[in-house]
Amino acid sequence: MADIPNLSDLRLFVDVVRQGNFVRTATELGMSPSYVSKRIGLLEQDLGVRLLHRTSRRVSTTAQGEKTYEWARSILDGVRQMQEALAEDTAEPQGRLRVSSSFRLGRNHVAPAISLLAKRYPGLEVSLTVLDRPVDLLSEGLDLDIRIGEVPEPHLIAHRIAQSHRILCAAPSYIAQHGAPAQLAELAQHSCLVFRERDQPFGTWRLTGPKGLESAKVTGSLSSNNNDIIRQWALDGHGIVRLAEWDCIKSLRDGELVHVLPAYRWPADIWAVTTGRLSQSAKVGVCVRFLQEQLTSGPYALWPAQAGPQGAPGSSLSF
Repeated sequence: MADIPNLSDLRLFVDVVRQGNFVRTATELGMSPSYVSKRIGLLEQDLGVRLLHRTSRRVSTTAQGEKTYEWARSILDGVRQMQEALAEDTAEPQGRLRVSSSFRLGRNHVAPAISLLAKRYPGLEVSLTVLDRPVDLLSEGLDLDIRIGEVPEPHLIAHRIAQSHRILCAAPSYIAQHGAPAQLAELAQHSCLVFRERDQPFGTWRLTGPKGLESAKVTGSLSSNNNDIIRQWALDGHGIVRLAEWDCIKSLRDGELVHVLPAYRWPADIWAVTTGRLSQSAKVGVCVRFLQEQLTSGPYALWPAQAGPQGAPGSSLSF
C-alpha cells in the first residue's frame, strides 16, 4: 500500500458506489465528473487496487472495491461518531445531516421547519430529499426519514412526531353529481383518485370502521404518483380521494372538500425514522426534537392552532 487513503476520497468513493455513476455524484456534490473520476483514481493508487468497473453509463464495484466500500463505511461512521461525541461538549450541533420525506409533507412542512432549524443551528449542513417512494436509510446514506404511516423495518427506530389518520374526501361538485357512498363497498361504483403511496398497495384502500379493518378495491379514470396532482383533481370534482387529516383540514373548513364515509379512517401517524437511538447522534437528536416541536406547535404545524385530530397531536420520542 503506497499511502494512507485520504478521508475525503473515501467519502467520495462511498457516494459514487451509492449513486452508481460519476455524473450523479458530481451533480449532488457540486463537483465536475472529471474531478470525481480523478479523486477515485488517486484513491485506487493509494490503496494499490482497482475499486471500480467503469462503463459509459454506470460504475460497479470490483471484489476489492466491495470490500473497500464496507471498510470505508465503517471508518466514516467511526469518524462521524467521534465528531458527534466531541460536539456534545459544544453548544451547537454540527455536521452533515441527510433527511428525506414525501413530496407534500416535505415541501409544505418539513422544508420550512428545516429552514428554521438551519437558522438556529448554523453549524448543521442539512440536505433534504423529497420523494414518494420507500427509502432505505442505510443503502442511501440517509440519517433521518420523516414518513407517514407504519414503519415495518425491524432494524430501524421510529420516533412518533404526531398522530394522524387518512380520511376520504370529495368536492361538493362531485357529491352533487354522483352522490356520496353510504357503505365502503359502494366505493367500487365511484370514481376514486388513486395515488401510489409509500406504505400502501396501489389501487387498494385499507380503512378501519365499525367492522374493524376492511379493504376496498378502488379504480378511476385518473391516477398519479404525485399527491399534489391527485389533490387538485379532487378539488376539481373528479372523484373521491384519500388524504391525511392535516392535508385536508383547511379544505374541509373552507368547503372545498366534504368528508366521505366519516366512520372510516386509517392510521397515518408522522414518524421520524432513524438507524439508531437519538442519544447516539447529537445532530439527529436535535433535528428530530426540533421537527416534533415545529410540526405540532410551530408556524408550520401540521394542524392549525386548536385543530388537531381528536384533540392535540401526540408524540412519543425514543432516546
